[in-house]
Formats: sequence, structure tokens, C-alpha cells
Amino acid sequence: MAVLTRVTQPEALSLLSAYGITRLDALEGIAGGSVNSNFAIDCEAGRLFLRLYEERDRPGAERETAMLERLALAGVPTPGPIRRLDRGFVSVVRGKPAALFPWRNGAMRCQAAVTTEDAGRVGEALARVHVEGVREECDAGRFRFVDLVGRLDGIAASGDGRFSSLAAPLRSSLERTQAARDPRLPSGLVHSDLFRDNVLWDEHGEIAALLDFESACEGTYAYDLMVTVLAWCVGDDLQPPLATALRAGYERVRPLTPGERRGLHAEAGFAALRFTVTRITDFAMRTEAHGARVVKDWRRFLKRFDMIEAMGSEGLLRALGM
Repeated sequence: MAVLTRVTQPEALSLLSAYGITRLDALEGIAGGSVNSNFAIDCEAGRLFLRLYEERDRPGAERETAMLERLALAGVPTPGPIRRLDRGFVSVVRGKPAALFPWRNGAMRCQAAVTTEDAGRVGEALARVHVEGVREECDAGRFRFVDLVGRLDGIAASGDGRFSSLAAPLRSSLERTQAARDPRLPSGLVHSDLFRDNVLWDEHGEIAALLDFESACEGTYAYDLMVTVLAWCVGDDLQPPLATALRAGYERVRPLTPGERRGLHAEAGFAALRFTVTRITDFAMRTEAHGARVVKDWRRFLKRFDMIEAMGSEGLLRALGM
């Protein structure tokens, strides 16, 4: 993926001056992610991570960076933002909010390399986000039922023959799944996107950092758990040892309520449909002169939805070791 907004070395040096940094050694765009523009910066303070917020406005970026500092101080393994000389977190580059973070060395896991120990650690880390984020004021988010219905309406009206015929059956599945969800489930701050590319691992097999809280919002904890299970525990099919380990790791920190256990099937279905729809609208239908921005195949999550439907609630609970 190309960086969406280019930053020149003079612009980067001007930014760094607001942090008391006077020397820039290297500036490199990071070819990853799908929403923001990210850069690695080498300077007198060491290696830093620069994020330009492409979709959040400045107040939104200020809320996110303040939240990340609180989570980091509470022990969530995510790097807190670096304060400017004026004690703020957010700068402006090319008219867009920007923030600097400490660099975290680490590697991402490919699916084949994920172990049950890894899955357990991911579950524990996710639960810490939920526990420590309980006092955070959360945005409603961009992927609620009503938002997904709006996206499906856009697909139907797009005239794109590749996808317009999918809108009606997807909407039917979404409405049925939403009706099965329990609105009384515990909720609060959720990461909403804890995929493998948003977790860095150190050389000892420990989590070095949780990344990319761009989609963090108000949501049910059970939904966030099932997003993470679908992201980490599915190869060609759901892998019960990984799913059980992730769920058990989560419950070592935050035990699920009986209602949450009953609601996992509907939350898993909604999670699978959320990523089916958004991968159609944000990736498959969004092309540029050089082709698709990022390869994220919506069909993988439609297959996950069909898998969840076929398993039923009891089958899913068995796969989770419950």
C-alpha cells in the first residue's frame, strides 16, 4: 500500500522541533495499514513512529492519543504517545492531525505460526483492554448495524455488477443476526480490529505491542472477543485448540458472564458480516490507478459467517472449550 499523504524531510523536521528534536536522520513510509499514513523516523531520540490521521479530525485524534496514554500507563501493552514541548500529543502535518509514538521492535505472526500459547496471550491482552478501558468515554464507532446497512445500500446502488447482487442476501443475514444479539451484554471500550497485523511479538514470544486503535469504540466485549477469535483461530476452518486457548486466556483476566456465553454465536456472526461488508466497500470496490490499496478478501469472512451458521451455538461453544 502506498502512503496516502507524503511527508517531506523539511516537514518532518518541523514536526520534530515541536518535541525538542533538532536532527532528522531518516524518514521512511511504512507500507502497511489501510486507513492512516505511517512513517518510521530515525532521529537523535532514536527510532520513532509517526502517524498521520487520514480520517479522524483533530479532536478525534486528541481523544485517541489521550486514551492510548491512559491504557499504556494502566499496563495495556500498547505504546503511549510522545508529548510535545507544549504537553500536547497532536501536531498538524499538511493539514492533518499527526502523533509520534515510541518505536516498538517486534514481528507479526503468520497464521501457520500461531501457537496456543500465542492465542492465550492475545486473549489476556484483549481482556486487559476491556478491563482498563472501562472508564473511557467511547465513540459509537463506524461499524454499527445501521452503518453496515448504509454500506449495503451503497453497494446495491453502486451499479457495480461484481457486488450489487450481494447486497440483498447480505442484508437479510445481517438483519437476522442483529435480531439475535442481546443488547444487554456488557459493553465498553473495544479494540474492534485485533488482527494478527496489529500485534507485535518480541524474541521471547511475548507481546511487544498492540497496535492500531483507530477502530476502537463502544461495543460489546463478546463481539470484540469473537472478532479476535475469527482473526487468530481460523485457517481453512476454525481451529478449536487455538480458539479454546484464546478464550481461556481472556477469561484469566475477565471471566465471561452467562449472558455473554449465550450471546457468543450471534456476536460471532455479526463480526463475520461486519468484515465481509467493510472489505467489500473499503477494499474490493476501492481501487486506484495502481490497483487495489490492500489485498483483504471479503470472501474469507463470508466463509467464516457460513461456518458459524453451520456450527450453531452449541458447536461454537464446544470449539471454544466451553
